[in-house]
Amino acid sequence: MTATASTARDTGQPDDGHLTAWTWAEERGLRDRVADGVRVVGRAVGESPRVARAGADLAVELAKVTVGKSEVAPGRGDRRFADPTWSDHPGYRRLMQSYLAASNTVDSVVEDTDVSWRTKEQLRFAAGILTSTLAPTNTLLGNPAAVKRAFETAGGSLRTGMSNWVDDLRHNGGMPKQVDDSGYVVGENLAATPGAVVFRNEVLELLQYAPSTPTVRSCPVLLIPPQINKYYFTDLAPGRSLLEHAVGRGLTCFAVSWRNPGPAQGDWDLDTYATALLEATDVVRQISSSDELITIGLCAGGITTATVLSYLAEHDPGRIRACSFAVTLLDWDTPAAIGAFRSRRLLAVTRRKGKKNGVLDARSLGSVFTWMRPNDLVWNYWVNNYLMGNKPPAFDILAWNEDKTNLPAALHRQFLEMFEDNVLTIPKGVEVLGHGVDLASVKADSYVVGGFSDHLTPWQGCYRTTQLLGGNSEFVLSPTGHIQTPVSPPGPKAHFFTGGKPGPDPEAWRAGATKQTGSWWDHWADWVIGRAGDERPARESLGSEKYPVLGAAPGTYVHQPA
Repeated sequence: MTATASTARDTGQPDDGHLTAWTWAEERGLRDRVADGVRVVGRAVGESPRVARAGADLAVELAKVTVGKSEVAPGRGDRRFADPTWSDHPGYRRLMQSYLAASNTVDSVVEDTDVSWRTKEQLRFAAGILTSTLAPTNTLLGNPAAVKRAFETAGGSLRTGMSNWVDDLRHNGGMPKQVDDSGYVVGENLAATPGAVVFRNEVLELLQYAPSTPTVRSCPVLLIPPQINKYYFTDLAPGRSLLEHAVGRGLTCFAVSWRNPGPAQGDWDLDTYATALLEATDVVRQISSSDELITIGLCAGGITTATVLSYLAEHDPGRIRACSFAVTLLDWDTPAAIGAFRSRRLLAVTRRKGKKNGVLDARSLGSVFTWMRPNDLVWNYWVNNYLMGNKPPAFDILAWNEDKTNLPAALHRQFLEMFEDNVLTIPKGVEVLGHGVDLASVKADSYVVGGFSDHLTPWQGCYRTTQLLGGNSEFVLSPTGHIQTPVSPPGPKAHFFTGGKPGPDPEAWRAGATKQTGSWWDHWADWVIGRAGDERPARESLGSEKYPVLGAAPGTYVHQPA
């Protein structure tokens, strides 16, 4: 799941079943990526009927730049050219406009190329790497703010920047570090909601959270995070924690914390995780004295949850009262940037690497998704850390993003099959515990959340979940990205969109949706409360006689390094 330098952006950490081209990212350096980008864009340029006209238009625009008549300007939110020198100094202004004109031409040629949406996403990915890499702001002399900083500090910024670069070369795979995480400690100011570990098996720890209201609802809620992330993006700093918020609404909350697998766990697959989840649901029901529970699955945790719900629909249909999904793709045939990596050759290479190593390691998992947003997730930090000589920002989501996890090779292969052949949408196209998964068999009410600016799990794809499941569904659209959708605390600017009964067309739903003030967290909590049974006095102790407390939250698995 993805954060950048501001709270409005997401991290470059990959997530879910978006597990595709990491080998490409790991085995090639930036120079090779750019070279590949040039070749891919070059092929598109050669095949596009608009090339000649685009070249002529660029020549005209560059002539205007030369004589000072160009009106080319940075796009809204492009902070690379915020320094006033870019507009005040004629030389820098012409440099900026020439770069922007060339970048706009590449983008327009790519957009006008008549190819499939997956090929177009490949072109966009390559073009994005190429144009972002060639920005003049990435060089010292091409960045007036960096030049002034070097002058003001008598070269001190450059000395610090060089030190930062050497440190990243030694300790961060040569990538600029995105966060100063020295002030964040898991269990103190991250993952700090009071609770306890009440169950542990080799795959997961189950956390129960202490009630903060005098009464609680009788039907408990189980949160299921993705296997590729530490769970505590749902329990960030106080005031920014979904779990803290849910407990504050009187819900009895449990959460799964996955073990960080190593090569010895390379054979863990959907059956492994499904078995562990079923054990966890038994513990939740025993501790809460409830035959039923409500689930919320996030990202790849939602994929795993959906397969388990289908299994339970046949084997124990009364266990799940309702279910929720946030930023989860079950239908992969949705136009999205992730489609750039839907290449059978590339997927085959990735499978072989995972099988060889036992796991997809955390650094490889993060690389491609960082390069999907190079301006925000690479060059922004390159300039800040190396050219300006600053520390990276201190931010809770970014600190969480640095706390990486591995993915077992067996589960990775199954996610790739879902991604490559879209088998979750095919009844019995996937098996879990000997059961052919049929999403339509899940009759429990469902609450589905998508993020409008989510580049990994586009909201239209998340919306498709409402059509795949068999029960009554409600869809909510957050105006945020992949990570900021789950991390949406109430605030003066918070809002979301609700609509009527979801039909087959997501755009039709959106056209009729209504903007609501506040956070979808409260809307979801209201929805859950309406299905979570009667109120009863909150218990003073956690766990039970059968499942006593094993230790304080956030437990031990969350501290395991990749």
